[in-house]
Amino acid sequence: QVQLVESGGGVVQAGGSLRLSCAASGSIFSINAMGWFRQAPGAEREFVAGIDWSGGRTGYADSVKGRFTISRDNAKNTLYLHMSSLKPEDAAVYYCAARARYSSIIMSSESQYAYWGQGTQVTVAS
Repeated sequence: QVQLVESGGGVVQAGGSLRLSCAASGSIFSINAMGWFRQAPGAEREFVAGIDWSGGRTGYADSVKGRFTISRDNAKNTLYLHMSSLKPEDAAVYYCAARARYSSIIMSSESQYAYWGQGTQVTVAS
């Protein structure tokens, strides 16, 4: 089992920046890739960014390319999401997710991730 705990959410002005963190614990060795998803009120949860835990390969949703950066610190078992140039439409609950199965590409479907954090709220004030 893998446990994921997100932190770093909060209120930020449009155009501002925020960094989310996700601390992983438990069966860390089983993690093959991790990702960030988000869910706004009344909307479905959507893929934001993903990263290959070992190789550092990344993938992004078109809506965040060039503004968000996903990274990981294997020594700290921590995943990050650096968000800049935030827009009101970026406001959502952000979830960290992990998958154990290997894939040669970054998976963007939430069904491909077995482990989830509890989420952290990001509010963007216009």
